[in-house]
Amino acid sequence: MLKFLCGVLLTLGMVMFMVIAPCAQAASVLFLNPGNTREAFWVSYSQFMQAAARDLGMELRIEYSDRNSEITLAQAREALQGPKRPDYLVFVNEQYIAPEILRLAHGSGVKLFIVNNALTPDQMRLLGARPDKYPDWVGSLVPNDEEGGYLMLKELIRLHPPVAPGQSIDLLAFSGLKITPSAQLRERGMRRALAEHPEVHLRQLVYGGWTRERAYEQAKLLFKRYPQTSLVWSANDEMGFGVMRAFEESGGKPGKDALFGTINNSPAALHALLDNRLSVLLGGHFSLGGWALVQLHDYDEGVDISQYGGRDRQIPLLQLIDRAQARQLLAMGASQDFGVDFHKLSAKGRPTSYRYPFSLQTLMH
Repeated sequence: MLKFLCGVLLTLGMVMFMVIAPCAQAASVLFLNPGNTREAFWVSYSQFMQAAARDLGMELRIEYSDRNSEITLAQAREALQGPKRPDYLVFVNEQYIAPEILRLAHGSGVKLFIVNNALTPDQMRLLGARPDKYPDWVGSLVPNDEEGGYLMLKELIRLHPPVAPGQSIDLLAFSGLKITPSAQLRERGMRRALAEHPEVHLRQLVYGGWTRERAYEQAKLLFKRYPQTSLVWSANDEMGFGVMRAFEESGGKPGKDALFGTINNSPAALHALLDNRLSVLLGGHFSLGGWALVQLHDYDEGVDISQYGGRDRQIPLLQLIDRAQARQLLAMGASQDFGVDFHKLSAKGRPTSYRYPFSLQTLMH
C-alpha cells in the first residue's frame, strides 16, 4: 500500500511539475542591433548582452540591420505583430525610428526598452510621451554622449603643444549620421569645448556615417584642403581609422604630426592607444545592452525599476581610457563572460536607496 501511495504521489508530482514548468519559462528578449557584424563596437555590444543573458537565465536573440532603418522597422513589425513575439524588445532610436516602433507595439503585449539613443526632446513633445500613455515602454538607458564629445576635445587640446598668442590650432571633426541623436550630442559636446578654446579653429565638420570608408574618402580631400590640421576629432573608431589611413597616405604620422581622438573601446582602438597612434580614447558604452538586461530581468521579477534611479536614465559610461585600462579591457574582452557577475547587480530585495552600479569601474573591478 505504501509503495502504491508513493507511486501515486510521484506521478502527481510529475504532473504538477509539467503544469508548473512552463510558467517558469525564461524571459525572451529580442535586440534589434542597428549595426552589422563587421563593426567591432556592435559585435562587442552583442557579446556583452549575451554574457548577461547567459548569467541571468534569459533567452536573447539579436538581429542586425546594417544601419538601414527600413530593415529595423521590418524586424520590429515582425517581432511585434508576427506569431513569435518576444517578451521584450530592445532597440535603438537610430535615425529617429522610436515613435514608429512605439506605434507598432500598441496592443502587442511586448514590453519595450530603448538603449543608446532615447527619444529626442522634440519626439517627446510630439508623442506626449508619458508612462501611462505607453504602458509597454519599460524604460531607456543612454550614455553621456554630449559629455563624451566634450571630454574628447578637451583632452586633445590639453595634449597639444601650446601655441603662441595669435596663432591657432586647426581641427577637423568627423561626426556620425546627422539623424542619429548620439552623433548630434557628441557634436554638441565638441562645440561646447570649442567655445572654451578660441585658439582652436574648427576647419570643417563632416558626417562620415559611422563608416571607415566614407571617412577615409572625406579625409583624403580635407587633409589636402587643410594641411596644417593637428587635431582630429572622430565620433567613433571606424571613422577614426579611416581618417588615420588618409593622414598616413598624405605623409603624416598619427600621434606625432596630428593628435587623434575617438570613441569605442574596440580591440583595434585599444591597441592604437597603446601604440600612441591614438592620443585620446573614450569607451565603456558597449556595456549598455548588458546593463539593460539586468534591469529587464529585475522588471520581469516584479521589481519597480523606476524606484532605483528612474525608468529613463543617462549613465556616465563614456570616459577617458588610459593605457593601463586599455590593457585591462583587452584582457577582459578575451574572457567569454567579461568577468561580471550580473546577478550581483540586481536591485531585487534592496532598499530604494540602491542605485545600479553601471559603470566602466564595475567591469574593471
